[in-house]
Amino acid sequence: MSYQLSKIKVLVVEDNKPMLELTKSILKSFGIGNVITALNGEDGFREFCATNPDLVIVDWMMEPMDGISMCRHIRNSDRSPNQYVPVILMTGFSEKKRVLLARDAGITEFLVKPFNVRGLYKRIFQIIEKPRQFVRCENFFGPDRRRRKKEDDYQGPFRRKTDVKKYKASSKAKTPIDEIDFR
Repeated sequence: MSYQLSKIKVLVVEDNKPMLELTKSILKSFGIGNVITALNGEDGFREFCATNPDLVIVDWMMEPMDGISMCRHIRNSDRSPNQYVPVILMTGFSEKKRVLLARDAGITEFLVKPFNVRGLYKRIFQIIEKPRQFVRCENFFGPDRRRRKKEDDYQGPFRRKTDVKKYKASSKAKTPIDEIDFR
């Protein structure tokens, strides 16, 4: 499906000028009418507060404020004009612990560098087609971290503590039940 993106405003925060210009060019090729840029998280947050964009694309590794810190400011600062804005994090680091850290900071989508045009469009499409509900609790504010639909919920042998008896009785059990922490 093709979208009319000419009226949306996107803020791109990236300290590498060639990557910043490339990302801006790709967004313009999608038909995005207004692309605002900043070279670090501090300037990016100032631009965010001044322009209130519809989407933020931010690099992780920047000085003096990185993309994760900027996202936390967007989600939690009293100065933030829109705590619900979608944030796409670009990074060359894709280890699971980094993805989880980004998710826990309130990042909406994760894009690994080097990325291609299709990958960026896919993230934007995901934000438009499948917006995620936001969750606020004591230590977190951001998009719901669970991505599975109700019908996709896990149905395996470790679903609930009550399933332990079924698992022990199963002839397919491959892991000693005593080694599994059901807490």
